[in-house]
Amino acid sequence: MTPVKVGLCGAGMALASYTQRFQVLEVQQTFYEPPREATLRRWRTSVPSEFEFTVKAWQLITHEARSSTYRRLRTPLSAEERTEVGGFRWTPIVERAWETTLECAAILRATAILLQCPPSFRPAEPAITRLREFCSRARRPAGVRLLWEPRGPWPDEVVRDLCAELDLTHAADPFLRPSLTTLAYYRLHGITGARHTYTDDELARLATTIGAGPAYVMFNNLPRAADAWRFSRLMCAEAVHPAS
Repeated sequence: MTPVKVGLCGAGMALASYTQRFQVLEVQQTFYEPPREATLRRWRTSVPSEFEFTVKAWQLITHEARSSTYRRLRTPLSAEERTEVGGFRWTPIVERAWETTLECAAILRATAILLQCPPSFRPAEPAITRLREFCSRARRPAGVRLLWEPRGPWPDEVVRDLCAELDLTHAADPFLRPSLTTLAYYRLHGITGARHTYTDDELARLATTIGAGPAYVMFNNLPRAADAWRFSRLMCAEAVHPAS
């Protein structure tokens, strides 16, 4: 793989334009409500064969039903189902949600699936036990990495040990903490919030943090397209004229 790949969390533009600028796209729609098969196939056939997708796992796996993100779920959950989703509970509805996520990934030929946890998923033993059970039971196709983004006060040693034990790639915001796995997957949410525009100095710091990679650098702030393009040009310039 390219040592450092830059892309966006959600395209925000036509794929034809996107692929002229970036090599990889993290699909967000799979988190809220997986798209129809025809839509996914159209996306895959509209990009070059070497273009890379990653997908965000369906929220039913990671987020409790009280999360505001469930407002975008097309089919409401029953009262019983609402108690069986989120937090990596291995229930029939979560298993089906995982299989649906895998189907999306297969159609897109995605190289990775992101398990993004809400801040409420804390490093307590019940949560860790559920994560372990999920990873032991969930079907994992060959060649598809599992990315895990814990948010909140997860100690480095706990994250590092779980990633090693469960074969996970650590996803993190580089302005909050470093990735703790050999392959880094960085998701930039905006230092001051989603509307944050990264300054030239901040992008230079980011380039220093990443070094030669290997890493994915995925911008998730609102001005993400412009910021990611500026960072891509910076990395190209660094490659041509490395700092002494």
